[in-house]
Amino acid sequence: MEKQRLDKLLASTGKWSRREAKDLIRQGRVLADGVPVRSGQDKADPESAVISVNGEPLGYRRYTWVMLNKPAGYLSATEDGRGPTVLDLLPPELQRQGLFPVGRLDKDTEGLLLLTNEGGLAHALLSPKHHVDKVYFTRVDGRLTEADRAAFAAGMTLDDGLRCLPAGLEILTAGEESRALVTLREGKFHQVKRMLGQLGKPVKYLERVKMGNLELDPGLERGSYRILTEEELEKLRTF
Repeated sequence: MEKQRLDKLLASTGKWSRREAKDLIRQGRVLADGVPVRSGQDKADPESAVISVNGEPLGYRRYTWVMLNKPAGYLSATEDGRGPTVLDLLPPELQRQGLFPVGRLDKDTEGLLLLTNEGGLAHALLSPKHHVDKVYFTRVDGRLTEADRAAFAAGMTLDDGLRCLPAGLEILTAGEESRALVTLREGKFHQVKRMLGQLGKPVKYLERVKMGNLELDPGLERGSYRILTEEELEKLRTF
């Protein structure tokens, strides 16, 4: 990897501002391969050099991927004057890393949302030509039927003219309030709600539980987040 300025490298972790990084270097608290860094303009390869701050490894990541269990009430945006965004659920050191949501969940939709600063993979996951599956758990008002499942499988055309690709509808329970798993190969605006609404089964609750090969961590509480593991990143890259 190309060498980077040490002050910029420290600031890229989100733990310190550029000014704070320069102060740490000036105070002799930053080492590169065991040698005190003399200037913020000094450079090092973060993937091969051993860099430490106050005796602790820097823990550099070229890109950051976060799994968030999104609660209702938050907008899938980096900033929005209409209300709190999903970035407000992250600590300052992550907010400063330039993360953005990979796709969107409606304000009242919960569940799996990925945030990253790696544009290339994020774009590939969202690209219409790749058709990365997204799975949602839903509760609807009304009894889901085999005819509804067949309508999803055939590919619906909505009243406003939107043509939906064939989708999966796995009925878990059928009653006055039915439960199901919906699998989409695309992500049109309010698509799950619009498809089920057209069938006369309005959505009462919606949660994304899977994207590509990556499932929502069942141990991750609503509103909580964690960094993706290398194994999970590999799953994403093999969608």
